[in-house]
Amino acid sequence: MKAVLNGTIVAEAALEDLIKIEGNWYFPPSSITAGLLTATDTAYTCSWKGECQYFTVTDGTSSVTDGAFSYPTPTPSSFDRVGQDYSGYVAFWKDLKVID
Repeated sequence: MKAVLNGTIVAEAALEDLIKIEGNWYFPPSSITAGLLTATDTAYTCSWKGECQYFTVTDGTSSVTDGAFSYPTPTPSSFDRVGQDYSGYVAFWKDLKVID
């Protein structure tokens, strides 16, 4: 699976390495292409996952503010609901496509 912005691969991992939570595919931190994500100051706390970190995603010519998000240190009780530890995994939205 790949997360793509305007033809640039932002993340790539085997399907079995991804985690699907609430309809979003979360990619392992090691699958993220270095240098394409920059943390933003957008604040959000999920009632069951905890504090969220948003990222601006860039492809070198364009960028998407808050186009990616992660839970660096999720609420431990959420691991039971998800079925595994997803700390630092990254999901994409806002103009990014996740494809096979």
